[in-house]
Amino acid sequence: MQGERGGEPRRGFGETWAKAILMGEHSVVYGYPAVAVPIQTLKMRAWATPVRGGFSELSDEISGDVAVEGVGADGFTRSSNDNGNGNSVSKGNGKAGRSGQGNLDGRDNRRQGTLRALGYYGPLSQAPAQFGGLVRAVQVASEFAGCADRSFDIVTRSDFPAGRGLGSSAAASGAVIRAVLDACGATASAEQLAALTNEAEIVTHGNPSGLDTVTTSGSHPVLFTRGDMRRVDVHLPAYLVIADSGIAGSTKQAVEGVHGRYESDRSRVRAILESLGDLARQSANDLEQGRLDSLGRCMDEAHGLLDTLRVSHPVVNALVHTARASGALGAKMTGGGLGGCIIALAPDDRSAEHVRRALLAAGAPAVWVHPLNQLDVEVAQHASREFDTSISG
Repeated sequence: MQGERGGEPRRGFGETWAKAILMGEHSVVYGYPAVAVPIQTLKMRAWATPVRGGFSELSDEISGDVAVEGVGADGFTRSSNDNGNGNSVSKGNGKAGRSGQGNLDGRDNRRQGTLRALGYYGPLSQAPAQFGGLVRAVQVASEFAGCADRSFDIVTRSDFPAGRGLGSSAAASGAVIRAVLDACGATASAEQLAALTNEAEIVTHGNPSGLDTVTTSGSHPVLFTRGDMRRVDVHLPAYLVIADSGIAGSTKQAVEGVHGRYESDRSRVRAILESLGDLARQSANDLEQGRLDSLGRCMDEAHGLLDTLRVSHPVVNALVHTARASGALGAKMTGGGLGGCIIALAPDDRSAEHVRRALLAAGAPAVWVHPLNQLDVEVAQHASREFDTSISG
């Protein structure tokens, strides 16, 4: 598989976004449906700058655009070397970890590309194991673009934290792949981009479903059933309020826990999983038919079932309770669980803001409001682009 290539390499840019599982966590592992929603207002951006000889320092122009280590209560990202206004206070020392990836192309580190992401800044080939997916993303993209002989300095910047069930690994890999292709002047179809991203996701997750890959670059919610994905058209002028618990989730641990309970009490756990699957189908219909109250009830019921499976967390449960008490029509955990984020459904922007403030007051480190209606999403994206232009110009 190889893409069209044109022109000399240049600094490339790629962009994807977060996703949230609306319904179907864990039951999807057992073949039941799940509904995922793209969160296009929370961006993942990547830049790929060709190395033109020697160890290339990242340009000052984007040195502040590092992937974040934390998120402030105002919803803006902060890193350990970010002074809060988007400018880097100090450059990292480039201290590298070990990845087991080896030397990518046999050249010494002075001529290899670098990676700047999530607090790491150093040679791409020596990036810690957690960045294996990004290393693979650079490899597959440069091979596809026909510029595998090139090295790149890679920088990522995220509007949302990693380890919260928001699809950060697929979003980062997808953004990096797009940046490398752009740097090489190559083009790829949506199907080719998805295939390349899944190659990177295999390194990160072993056997990815492809749901995160599609949703972190798509524009509509998706109903996923046994590998089949169907677009869900939203006719619901409502808002999702997404709150970070501040606790990194553990999908692997949660999945293993559910599996253990399934093996010890199959009939009971199977009934719970079937109910979660039914709720996923119902929620997709609610989105398409504009049934706001029904969707909220589905969310509440799903959270109770997930808590019964013991994949929630006391802090997550407290935030869910706060959201409901402050006027949300429904609220639940999202993602693998044992931490991560919650999502709450609000009927309008005023209600969403009230829920957001209540969650911040309850201790959520960050809360974001995302319009479910596609037209509202496009308006919010336009406002975000204008904001980006104003601060960069």
